Amino acid sequence: MKKKIVVVGLGSIGKRHARLLKARADTEVVLCEPHAENLAQAQQELGPLPSMATFEAAVASRPDMLLIATPHSLHADQTIQALKLGIPVLCEKPMANSLAAARRMVEANERTGTLLSIAFMLHFHPGVRRLKQLIDSGELGAIISVRWSVGTYVTLVNSKSRYQRDLRGALLMDYAHQPDLIHYLLGKRPIGVYMSGVQGGDMELSSNPNTLTLLCDYAEPLTTAIHLNYIQVPDRHECELVGEAGWVVYDLKSGALRIGRRDKDCETVEQINVERDALYTEEHRVFFDAVAGKCPPSSPPAEAIVSMEIVEAGLRSWNEKRRVDL
Repeated sequence: MKKKIVVVGLGSIGKRHARLLKARADTEVVLCEPHAENLAQAQQELGPLPSMATFEAAVASRPDMLLIATPHSLHADQTIQALKLGIPVLCEKPMANSLAAARRMVEANERTGTLLSIAFMLHFHPGVRRLKQLIDSGELGAIISVRWSVGTYVTLVNSKSRYQRDLRGALLMDYAHQPDLIHYLLGKRPIGVYMSGVQGGDMELSSNPNTLTLLCDYAEPLTTAIHLNYIQVPDRHECELVGEAGWVVYDLKSGALRIGRRDKDCETVEQINVERDALYTEEHRVFFDAVAGKCPPSSPPAEAIVSMEIVEAGLRSWNEKRRVDL
Protein backbone atom coordinates (compact mmCIF):
# COMPACT_ATOMS: atom_id res chain seq x y z
CA MET A 1 0.00 0.00 0.00
CA LYS A 2 1.17 3.52 -0.74
CA LYS A 3 2.21 5.76 2.17
CA LYS A 4 0.63 9.19 2.18
CA ILE A 5 2.95 12.12 2.81
CA VAL A 6 1.82 15.74 2.91
CA VAL A 7 4.38 18.30 1.73
CA VAL A 8 3.64 21.49 3.66
CA GLY A 9 4.97 24.65 2.01
CA LEU A 10 5.61 24.97 -1.72
CA GLY A 11 8.60 27.25 -2.08
CA SER A 12 11.49 26.05 -4.22
CA ILE A 13 12.57 23.40 -1.68
CA GLY A 14 9.04 22.17 -1.00
CA LYS A 15 8.40 21.76 -4.73
CA ARG A 16 11.66 19.85 -5.15
CA HIS A 17 10.67 17.48 -2.34
CA ALA A 18 7.21 16.99 -3.85
CA ARG A 19 8.60 16.33 -7.34
CA LEU A 20 11.01 13.69 -6.11
CA LEU A 21 8.53 12.05 -3.73
CA LYS A 22 6.01 11.86 -6.58
CA ALA A 23 8.49 9.66 -8.46
CA ARG A 24 8.38 7.03 -5.71
CA ALA A 25 6.08 4.13 -6.60
CA ASP A 26 5.21 3.55 -2.93
CA THR A 27 4.15 7.12 -2.13
CA GLU A 28 1.01 9.24 -2.43
CA VAL A 29 1.95 12.93 -2.35
CA VAL A 30 -0.48 15.56 -1.10
CA LEU A 31 0.29 19.29 -1.27
CA CYS A 32 -0.45 21.84 1.44
CA GLU A 33 -0.08 25.55 0.68
CA PRO A 34 -2.17 28.48 2.00
CA HIS A 35 -1.34 30.84 -0.87
CA ALA A 36 -3.54 30.03 -3.88
CA GLU A 37 -1.05 31.46 -6.38
CA ASN A 38 1.80 29.31 -5.05
CA LEU A 39 -0.41 26.22 -5.05
CA ALA A 40 -1.56 26.85 -8.62
CA GLN A 41 2.04 27.28 -9.78
CA ALA A 42 3.08 24.06 -8.03
CA GLN A 43 0.17 22.16 -9.61
CA GLN A 44 1.24 23.46 -13.00
CA GLU A 45 4.83 22.34 -12.48
CA LEU A 46 4.14 19.04 -10.71
CA GLY A 47 0.91 17.97 -12.35
CA PRO A 48 -2.47 17.50 -10.65
CA LEU A 49 -1.90 16.33 -7.09
CA PRO A 50 -4.35 16.29 -4.18
CA SER A 51 -4.06 19.50 -2.18
CA MET A 52 -5.31 21.39 0.85
CA ALA A 53 -5.02 24.98 1.94
CA THR A 54 -4.36 24.76 5.68
CA PHE A 55 -1.99 22.95 7.99
CA GLU A 56 -4.95 22.03 10.20
CA ALA A 57 -6.50 20.18 7.27
CA ALA A 58 -3.16 18.46 6.60
CA VAL A 59 -2.83 16.97 10.09
CA ALA A 60 -6.57 16.24 10.32
CA SER A 61 -6.19 14.01 7.25
CA ARG A 62 -3.88 11.81 9.38
CA PRO A 63 -1.20 11.15 6.75
CA ASP A 64 1.50 8.57 7.31
CA MET A 65 4.15 11.32 7.26
CA LEU A 66 4.60 15.08 7.00
CA LEU A 67 7.36 17.00 5.27
CA ILE A 68 7.54 20.56 6.57
CA ALA A 69 9.08 23.11 4.20
CA THR A 70 7.36 26.24 5.50
CA PRO A 71 9.03 29.47 6.72
CA HIS A 72 11.40 29.00 9.68
CA SER A 73 9.00 30.64 12.15
CA LEU A 74 6.38 27.93 11.57
CA HIS A 75 8.62 24.88 11.96
CA ALA A 76 8.30 24.39 15.71
CA ASP A 77 4.54 24.80 16.13
CA GLN A 78 3.71 22.72 13.07
CA THR A 79 6.15 19.97 13.98
CA ILE A 80 4.95 19.77 17.58
CA GLN A 81 1.31 19.62 16.51
CA ALA A 82 2.08 16.72 14.18
CA LEU A 83 4.18 14.85 16.75
CA LYS A 84 1.34 15.06 19.29
CA LEU A 85 -0.89 13.31 16.76
CA GLY A 86 1.70 10.59 16.19
CA ILE A 87 2.60 11.75 12.66
CA PRO A 88 6.32 11.33 11.79
CA VAL A 89 7.93 14.52 10.51
CA LEU A 90 10.82 15.40 8.23
CA CYS A 91 11.37 19.11 8.90
CA GLU A 92 13.49 21.30 6.66
CA LYS A 93 16.44 23.19 8.10
CA PRO A 94 16.94 25.39 9.99
CA MET A 95 15.30 23.42 12.75
CA ALA A 96 13.41 26.51 13.97
CA ASN A 97 13.73 30.29 14.13
CA SER A 98 15.13 30.26 17.69
CA LEU A 99 16.92 27.97 20.10
CA ALA A 100 13.94 28.08 22.50
CA ALA A 101 11.63 26.86 19.73
CA ALA A 102 14.09 24.11 18.78
CA ARG A 103 14.19 22.96 22.38
CA ARG A 104 10.40 22.68 22.37
CA MET A 105 10.72 20.40 19.34
CA VAL A 106 13.25 18.20 21.15
CA GLU A 107 10.97 18.00 24.20
CA ALA A 108 7.95 17.08 22.06
CA ASN A 109 9.95 14.39 20.28
CA GLU A 110 11.07 12.89 23.59
CA ARG A 111 7.61 13.17 25.18
CA THR A 112 5.63 11.67 22.29
CA GLY A 113 8.18 9.21 20.95
CA THR A 114 7.07 10.15 17.43
CA LEU A 115 9.86 10.18 14.88
CA LEU A 116 11.34 13.54 13.93
CA SER A 117 14.27 14.15 11.59
CA ILE A 118 15.72 17.46 10.44
CA ALA A 119 16.43 17.68 6.72
CA PHE A 120 20.18 18.26 6.60
CA MET A 121 20.46 16.63 3.18
CA LEU A 122 24.20 17.32 2.87
CA HIS A 123 24.76 14.41 5.28
CA PHE A 124 24.08 12.28 2.18
CA HIS A 125 26.63 14.08 -0.02
CA PRO A 126 29.31 11.55 -1.10
CA GLY A 127 32.00 14.23 -0.83
CA VAL A 128 30.99 15.08 2.73
CA ARG A 129 30.96 11.37 3.56
CA ARG A 130 34.46 11.06 2.11
CA LEU A 131 35.57 13.89 4.42
CA LYS A 132 34.08 12.04 7.38
CA GLN A 133 35.83 8.83 6.33
CA LEU A 134 39.17 10.62 6.20
CA ILE A 135 38.59 12.03 9.70
CA ASP A 136 37.26 8.85 11.30
CA SER A 137 40.03 6.69 9.81
CA GLY A 138 42.68 8.90 11.45
CA GLU A 139 44.33 9.51 8.09
CA LEU A 140 44.47 13.26 8.75
CA GLY A 141 45.43 12.90 12.42
CA ALA A 142 43.77 15.11 15.01
CA ILE A 143 41.85 17.90 13.28
CA ILE A 144 43.17 21.31 14.33
CA SER A 145 41.42 23.68 11.93
CA VAL A 146 38.26 23.73 9.78
CA ARG A 147 37.26 26.41 7.28
CA TRP A 148 33.91 26.28 5.47
CA SER A 149 33.02 28.89 2.86
CA VAL A 150 29.83 29.52 0.87
CA GLY A 151 29.14 32.43 -1.50
CA THR A 152 25.73 32.41 -3.13
CA TYR A 153 23.87 35.38 -4.58
CA VAL A 154 21.67 32.85 -6.42
CA THR A 155 19.96 31.96 -3.13
CA LEU A 156 18.45 35.44 -3.05
CA VAL A 157 17.50 35.21 -6.71
CA ASN A 158 15.69 31.87 -6.16
CA SER A 159 13.90 32.95 -2.97
CA LYS A 160 10.20 33.19 -3.76
CA SER A 161 9.10 35.19 -0.71
CA ARG A 162 12.25 37.39 -0.47
CA TYR A 163 12.12 36.98 3.33
CA GLN A 164 15.91 37.46 3.48
CA ARG A 165 15.36 41.16 2.75
CA ASP A 166 13.56 41.72 6.07
CA LEU A 167 14.80 38.95 8.39
CA ARG A 168 17.97 39.99 10.22
CA GLY A 169 20.47 37.16 10.22
CA ALA A 170 18.70 35.24 7.45
CA LEU A 171 22.07 34.38 5.87
CA LEU A 172 23.14 32.30 8.88
CA MET A 173 19.66 30.78 9.24
CA ASP A 174 19.64 29.75 5.57
CA TYR A 175 23.09 28.20 5.93
CA ALA A 176 22.61 26.41 9.24
CA HIS A 177 24.00 23.54 7.13
CA GLN A 178 27.58 24.64 7.84
CA PRO A 179 27.48 24.61 11.68
CA ASP A 180 25.65 21.29 11.43
CA LEU A 181 28.17 19.80 9.02
CA ILE A 182 31.14 20.70 11.20
CA HIS A 183 29.43 19.04 14.16
CA TYR A 184 28.50 16.05 11.97
CA LEU A 185 32.10 15.62 10.83
CA LEU A 186 33.87 16.21 14.15
CA GLY A 187 31.24 15.29 16.77
CA LYS A 188 32.40 18.21 18.93
CA ARG A 189 30.46 21.11 20.45
CA PRO A 190 32.17 24.52 20.58
CA ILE A 191 32.53 26.37 23.88
CA GLY A 192 32.48 29.86 22.38
CA VAL A 193 31.42 31.75 19.27
CA TYR A 194 32.36 35.10 17.73
CA MET A 195 30.61 36.44 14.62
CA SER A 196 31.22 39.52 12.54
CA GLY A 197 28.94 40.53 9.68
CA VAL A 198 28.06 43.52 7.50
CA GLN A 199 25.66 44.46 4.73
CA GLY A 200 27.72 45.78 1.86
CA GLY A 201 27.71 46.28 -1.89
CA ASP A 202 25.19 47.81 -4.27
CA MET A 203 23.09 44.90 -5.55
CA GLU A 204 19.43 44.54 -6.42
CA LEU A 205 18.88 41.89 -3.74
CA SER A 206 20.46 41.95 -0.30
CA SER A 207 20.09 40.92 3.33
CA ASN A 208 21.52 42.07 6.66
CA PRO A 209 24.21 40.85 6.96
CA ASN A 210 25.01 39.77 3.43
CA THR A 211 28.51 38.65 4.39
CA LEU A 212 29.64 37.13 7.70
CA THR A 213 32.39 35.18 9.39
CA LEU A 214 31.64 32.94 12.36
CA LEU A 215 34.51 31.63 14.51
CA CYS A 216 34.16 28.80 17.04
CA ASP A 217 36.65 27.70 19.69
CA TYR A 218 36.70 24.45 21.59
CA ALA A 219 37.94 22.92 24.83
CA GLU A 220 40.80 21.34 22.86
CA PRO A 221 43.27 22.62 20.25
CA LEU A 222 40.72 23.23 17.50
CA THR A 223 39.25 26.25 15.72
CA THR A 224 36.56 26.40 13.06
CA ALA A 225 35.63 29.27 10.75
CA ILE A 226 32.52 29.64 8.62
CA HIS A 227 32.36 32.32 5.93
CA LEU A 228 29.02 32.99 4.23
CA ASN A 229 27.96 35.62 1.73
CA TYR A 230 24.98 36.52 -0.47
CA ILE A 231 27.29 38.25 -2.96
CA GLN A 232 29.34 35.88 -5.11
CA VAL A 233 28.39 35.06 -8.70
CA PRO A 234 28.88 32.35 -9.78
CA ASP A 235 28.31 30.72 -6.42
CA ARG A 236 31.06 28.91 -4.50
CA HIS A 237 31.14 26.20 -1.82
CA GLU A 238 34.39 24.91 -0.32
CA CYS A 239 35.59 23.12 2.81
CA GLU A 240 39.15 22.81 4.19
CA LEU A 241 40.19 20.49 7.04
CA VAL A 242 43.70 20.69 8.51
CA GLY A 243 44.96 17.84 10.68
CA GLU A 244 48.29 17.11 12.31
CA ALA A 245 48.99 14.37 9.72
CA GLY A 246 47.39 15.83 6.62
CA TRP A 247 44.86 18.16 5.09
CA VAL A 248 41.96 18.05 2.65
CA VAL A 249 40.25 20.72 0.55
CA TYR A 250 36.96 19.88 -1.14
CA ASP A 251 35.26 22.10 -3.70
CA LEU A 252 31.61 21.08 -3.62
CA LYS A 253 30.93 22.92 -6.89
CA SER A 254 33.65 21.40 -9.06
CA GLY A 255 33.81 18.10 -7.18
CA ALA A 256 37.61 18.27 -6.82
CA LEU A 257 38.91 16.89 -3.52
CA ARG A 258 42.61 17.44 -2.76
CA ILE A 259 44.41 15.54 -0.01
CA GLY A 260 47.84 16.47 1.35
CA ARG A 261 49.89 14.11 3.53
CA ARG A 262 52.76 15.27 5.75
CA ASP A 263 54.58 11.94 5.83
CA LYS A 264 54.74 11.72 2.04
CA ASP A 265 54.97 15.43 1.29
CA CYS A 266 52.54 14.91 -1.55
CA GLU A 267 49.09 15.86 -2.77
CA THR A 268 46.51 13.60 -4.43
CA VAL A 269 43.29 14.58 -6.19
CA GLU A 270 39.97 12.77 -6.27
CA GLN A 271 36.86 13.73 -8.23
CA ILE A 272 33.54 13.40 -6.37
CA ASN A 273 30.59 14.82 -8.26
CA VAL A 274 26.95 14.62 -7.26
CA GLU A 275 23.59 15.42 -8.79
CA ARG A 276 21.60 17.50 -6.30
CA ASP A 277 18.35 15.58 -6.65
CA ALA A 278 20.18 12.40 -5.60
CA LEU A 279 20.83 13.89 -2.13
CA TYR A 280 17.13 14.51 -1.54
CA THR A 281 16.18 11.10 -2.92
CA GLU A 282 18.55 9.41 -0.47
CA GLU A 283 17.28 11.61 2.36
CA HIS A 284 13.73 10.48 1.56
CA ARG A 285 14.77 6.82 1.44
CA VAL A 286 16.39 6.98 4.88
CA PHE A 287 13.43 8.87 6.34
CA PHE A 288 10.97 6.28 5.02
CA ASP A 289 13.18 3.49 6.40
CA ALA A 290 13.34 5.26 9.79
CA VAL A 291 9.55 5.56 9.87
CA ALA A 292 9.37 1.82 9.13
CA GLY A 293 11.76 1.12 12.03
CA LYS A 294 14.57 -0.12 9.80
CA CYS A 295 17.11 2.51 10.88
CA PRO A 296 17.45 5.57 13.14
CA PRO A 297 16.66 9.03 11.73
CA SER A 298 19.59 10.63 9.95
CA SER A 299 19.38 13.93 11.90
CA PRO A 300 17.52 13.42 15.18
CA PRO A 301 16.54 16.66 16.93
CA ALA A 302 18.87 16.12 19.89
CA GLU A 303 21.80 16.25 17.43
CA ALA A 304 20.36 18.76 14.96
CA ILE A 305 19.84 21.31 17.75
CA VAL A 306 23.62 21.86 17.94
CA SER A 307 23.43 23.96 14.78
CA MET A 308 20.70 26.09 16.40
CA GLU A 309 22.89 26.60 19.48
CA ILE A 310 25.68 27.88 17.24
CA VAL A 311 23.37 29.99 15.06
CA GLU A 312 21.74 31.71 18.03
CA ALA A 313 25.09 32.33 19.72
CA GLY A 314 26.47 33.70 16.45
CA LEU A 315 23.59 36.13 15.98
CA ARG A 316 23.88 37.24 19.59
CA SER A 317 27.61 37.79 19.14
CA TRP A 318 26.97 39.85 16.00
CA ASN A 319 24.36 42.01 17.74
CA GLU A 320 26.42 42.50 20.91
CA LYS A 321 29.82 42.69 19.17
CA ARG A 322 31.48 40.24 21.56
CA ARG A 323 32.37 36.58 21.98
CA VAL A 324 29.51 34.47 23.38
CA ASP A 325 30.01 31.38 25.54
CA LEU A 326 28.03 28.23 24.78
